[in-house]
Amino acid sequence: MNAAPQRKSPPLLPSRLMLVLSLTAALAMNCSVAQADTTSFSFGVIAHAFRSDSDETTLRNAITETDADNLAFVVANGIKAGSEPCSDQLYSQRKTLLSSAKNGLIVSLSASDWVACRTAVDRSAAIERLNRVRDLFFSDEFSFGDSKIPLIRQSTSPKFHSYVENARWEIGNVVFATINLPASNNHYMAEGGRNSEFEDRQIANREWLQRIFLNATQKKADAVVLFCDGDPLATQRHRVFDFNVKRDGFAEIRQRISAHAGQFGGKVLIIHGPHGADAPSSTTIVWQRNLGDLEVSGSWLKVNVDPANPKLFDLGKSTDQAKLSRR
Repeated sequence: MNAAPQRKSPPLLPSRLMLVLSLTAALAMNCSVAQADTTSFSFGVIAHAFRSDSDETTLRNAITETDADNLAFVVANGIKAGSEPCSDQLYSQRKTLLSSAKNGLIVSLSASDWVACRTAVDRSAAIERLNRVRDLFFSDEFSFGDSKIPLIRQSTSPKFHSYVENARWEIGNVVFATINLPASNNHYMAEGGRNSEFEDRQIANREWLQRIFLNATQKKADAVVLFCDGDPLATQRHRVFDFNVKRDGFAEIRQRISAHAGQFGGKVLIIHGPHGADAPSSTTIVWQRNLGDLEVSGSWLKVNVDPANPKLFDLGKSTDQAKLSRR
């Protein structure tokens, strides 16, 4: 979308304003690839703040800390804990908190936001609540926060009008996108009958990946960065002759990502949530050829993008590491 970012009061800090305006102006003015290649910037990733409890203090503190940094944007993984109610009141409360950010803030849905939701008679309300979250959190084509990042949603395609949570944006010569892949098994249900939500989202996600990589290839982008909840690159481990193993809900999407990465000329980085409540803070990106895997735990992590760096991506200290280094 060739639109300059919109802002609302209070005004941005001068350094953040200069960064956001310079990056988005380069896109709006169709600057040359050579010029875009010199653009260095940083972005933040807030880990799933509710993986261990329902206290929103972790999310609130992470937003405050990222506000104080000079970031192009921030992506937050998840809006609630699985143990919290799936109520409109709680959703609205979290939307207000996310909207208070000064940086442009994009939400990447987590499983706890909708997968485990139940009705009053203890039936699954996952699909109904997912649709409600879509209505509340993805109602327009901009990020949350004072600095409005223009987003291109999958819902612009009539066939996939429901999938507003899948969004794409560009900074410098890097294509960023969210994709709805809930932990821990992509919401694959082992019960009999058609697994409608999973199967329909599989089709949507295949199309979304196709669009992302087609756009990145046409632009000769340096990299594609995908944000999701579950880790699509992790394979299931099970014992020999264990016939009760559930189908790997990420098998197809993993194959698609690997195939796209193999045909893409730049780097592909998958940034996802932690595997457990006690997961250690992220310290490195694990690369296999041009495909990178980054698990974000702790509070939040800063990622630096420098086209002059052969690695392109460099990790700043997470807040947990910074606190330890000061002791």
